Amino acid sequence: MQYTPDNTQNAGKSLPIDQILCGDNLELIQKLPDCSVHLVITSPPYFQQRDYGGGMGNEKDADEYIAILLRLFCECVRVVRNDGSIVFNIGDKYEDSNLLLVPYQFALAATKTCFVKLVNEITWVKRNPTPRQFQRRLVSSTEPFFHFVKSDDYFYDLNAFLAEERMPKQSSKKASTKVGQRYFELIAESDLSEKEKTAARRELTEVIQEVIQGQTHSFRMKIRGIHAEPFGGQIGGRTLQLKNKGFTIIRMHGNKLKRDMIETSVATVKRNKHPAIYPVEVVEELLHLLTPIGALVLDPFMGSGSTAVACKKLGRHYIGYDINAEYCEDARQRVSETPSASLRLFESSDEIPTLNNSIG
Repeated sequence: MQYTPDNTQNAGKSLPIDQILCGDNLELIQKLPDCSVHLVITSPPYFQQRDYGGGMGNEKDADEYIAILLRLFCECVRVVRNDGSIVFNIGDKYEDSNLLLVPYQFALAATKTCFVKLVNEITWVKRNPTPRQFQRRLVSSTEPFFHFVKSDDYFYDLNAFLAEERMPKQSSKKASTKVGQRYFELIAESDLSEKEKTAARRELTEVIQEVIQGQTHSFRMKIRGIHAEPFGGQIGGRTLQLKNKGFTIIRMHGNKLKRDMIETSVATVKRNKHPAIYPVEVVEELLHLLTPIGALVLDPFMGSGSTAVACKKLGRHYIGYDINAEYCEDARQRVSETPSASLRLFESSDEIPTLNNSIG
């Protein structure tokens, strides 16, 4: 299904494509046309965690921090396309030994205030969290990336997320001829009728042959009275099969589960003065998942430039804002040293490409 840009308002305004602009992001974003960006992905300064040399993050309490952040977030909702997405990464904060749950307070407020849907909380797992020797709590090693959308028609390329070429290859070992034999014993031990047992053995033999011939990766069998009902006990296909046939067979085709988790190391960049650099690899995975090649991506807290670097590497366009002039200069330098895909610049927002939508 083809989708065209919903940028009828201010469509003639030129866009600062592939630029990192220094200034107040709330003022800068108001210059963008409605529905002109495929993806907003950003990591705002965390509440009372670091000194970023200006801008938000040092508010007197979490409520004020969230209120200021929501003003920007609603502008992000305005500029993102109806088939686009918004991803915010926010860290948490302890106050008097109490975890405030700031990211989740923000996510709930965003859905209520700016009329968006929260599709996923994608967890970033840090392989090398900051070493701390806490005696009364565990070291924090995860952060949430919240995926919001304006409508159910968001672009979603599930096959590109954690794609096979970026994952360990599966073993090509042939299936053992003993595969599934234990199920024959369980059928014999079960309380199924003879008719049900005969049907179970026949279907079990068929699926074993599929595995041996490589047509099916693997399978699981559930037998009434031997195995528990499917999780939750909901009335559905497998539950009905257990009830009516006495068994159910679940075929698995070897596809990797697309889990709501990205695991990487914490990033460092030589000579970059930004105190909190998030990994390019995390941004890349979300670009694969949520944008087509040639898409326009906005990061209103560009910081060290990770979003722009990921866009340049993967053939997406970017717009970035940061209030700190030194960070802007470092980010531009970092991007200039990044190899790029060949892309044509858009003259105005009405040239932004249409999407072949893939709805999750």
